[in-house]
Amino acid sequence: MYARRRRGYFLLMGACLVLFVGGCAVVRLWSVPVAVGMCVVAALIPPVAAMVANRKGPGDRWWDDTTGDADSDDLWDELDGRGKRDRP
Repeated sequence: MYARRRRGYFLLMGACLVLFVGGCAVVRLWSVPVAVGMCVVAALIPPVAAMVANRKGPGDRWWDDTTGDADSDDLWDELDGRGKRDRP
């Protein structure tokens, strides 16, 4: 899962760089409005890339999931200000 998110992030950020550099260096010589449009689209891509990179997959652990190690879970619960969990 991590590799897929990372690949998606780098593809989106690569597209952002291509749009920005292409718009500012090449396209502006022929059409300034198109170059500005390309830069606006490039500015919208990084937040989307961050969401793609940080979303939780179905098999991923989340920060509040238990690890299975009772001592570790108790320590993290104490640090988070929660009481101990009821364990079977």
